[in-house]
Amino acid sequence: MDNLLSIITFTPAVAALIMALFLRGNDAATQRNAKWLALAATVATFLFSLFLLFGFDPQNTGFQFVENYDWIMGLKYKVGVDGISILFVMLTTFLMPITIGACWTVETRVKDYMIAFLLLETLMIGVFIALDLVLFYLFFEAGLIPMFLIIGIWGGKDRIYASFKFFLYTFLGSVLMLVAMISMYVQAGTTDIETLLTFNFASEAFPILGWQIMGGAQTLMWLAFFASFAVKMPMWPVHTWLPDAHVQAPTAGSVLLAAVMLKMGGYGFLRFSLPMFPVASDLLAPLVLWMSVIAIVYTSLVAMVQNDMKKLIAYSSVAHMGYVTMGIFAVNQQGIDGAIFQMLSHGFISGALFLCVGVIYDRMHTREIDAYGGLVNRMPAYALVFLFFTMSNVGLPGTSGFIGEFLTIMGVFQVNPLIALIAATGVILSAAYALWLFRRVVWGELLKASLKTITDMDLRERVMFAPLVVMTLLLGVYPSLVTDIIGPSVSALISNYEAALPAVETAAAAAVN
Repeated sequence: MDNLLSIITFTPAVAALIMALFLRGNDAATQRNAKWLALAATVATFLFSLFLLFGFDPQNTGFQFVENYDWIMGLKYKVGVDGISILFVMLTTFLMPITIGACWTVETRVKDYMIAFLLLETLMIGVFIALDLVLFYLFFEAGLIPMFLIIGIWGGKDRIYASFKFFLYTFLGSVLMLVAMISMYVQAGTTDIETLLTFNFASEAFPILGWQIMGGAQTLMWLAFFASFAVKMPMWPVHTWLPDAHVQAPTAGSVLLAAVMLKMGGYGFLRFSLPMFPVASDLLAPLVLWMSVIAIVYTSLVAMVQNDMKKLIAYSSVAHMGYVTMGIFAVNQQGIDGAIFQMLSHGFISGALFLCVGVIYDRMHTREIDAYGGLVNRMPAYALVFLFFTMSNVGLPGTSGFIGEFLTIMGVFQVNPLIALIAATGVILSAAYALWLFRRVVWGELLKASLKTITDMDLRERVMFAPLVVMTLLLGVYPSLVTDIIGPSVSALISNYEAALPAVETAAAAAVN
């Protein structure tokens, strides 16, 4: 299928257009039709993406399923996938039907709600397949708009504050990235990402205000991209927008924010920072490693004192993203394999944990940990699912959470054993806050009168969790499903990166002379 990537990308957008044009009114029938159309579109998108996965050749480290068309003003619509990006496309299409299922209880402006999620899916997929700087930037930035509306319209009582904080943090970081992209175009004369991956950007040191800028223009462009991707992940200390966004976002918004949108930052480091600015990446890798390990320990400690379940899981996400950036900038096979695996695994596990919060929030309309206790007595099926994903989040062997953390720590140990040792304490801290949360919500006697009539998960909720349980277990016992696909592309990335590193010595010598 020649245009498979475009079909996958724009099927949700077409469904959103159909919904906007032909579904009128706000009656129960219209709301029901909007939900079913959104579910059908996301399921169809996932089925199309299976053709992409089954037709992909992992041994080919170049881009596959490439589409390249003239667009406007000399710009190109160019898309494609490699071993690094294809699994992020699969993660997005896999999670979207589950996310739509989590929207089933929404009763306010249902059609608009579904349109926002369908457009968001198109924009998220576009980020992972774009092979042109302008196209990437448009997808990357436009994705802010649906999520801004999802938080701002359907969020909690402080939704306006949270939505603007989310938008401003992520948008301001991306302005610097746009400046760097213009500089790249000026130097290389093209916006084609495939060409830019092999372009040798200037790395000669030069002075600014008496300071020698090691790595030259590469360092400045690296820092500009870092400003955008670090906020997106988010990294410490620019992570403060995430807990507010998660607490105020509706359940489905939290699922996509944690499971997919945070991964755009990690993907950006792999697609741009390492291959395009290898000299700057090598110079600044120690900074990223220390920022990552601080994030792991600090946000884990902060998570331990939270009273809001969503905020606790949000801080947990920041800590887990610390393992990702740590693995990426170890720049070895185990580290980068582990970082990608961690991102995929975190997508399943964090999405499931936010769904777990949503299940009881729909019944009790509170996320305060103190409002619960003893749920196992009334909700045994829920308690089992919550326990499974709690242990997966901790990194229990046999679940996907273990593989990513183990590989990243092993990769970082080869570079800096001290950082690996400190990062390993994050595993202990994650067990502390995760098990503390589970004990207070699920174990114990059912003492609160408001919980006496709470009901267990219904069929819809059980169906939502089933594929997440399967994937978390499957990747935990058979990780080569992921590593066999990403391995060759990661190996090629590292080889190209190391080939460019002699320029570091040249830049250092020039600075001394």
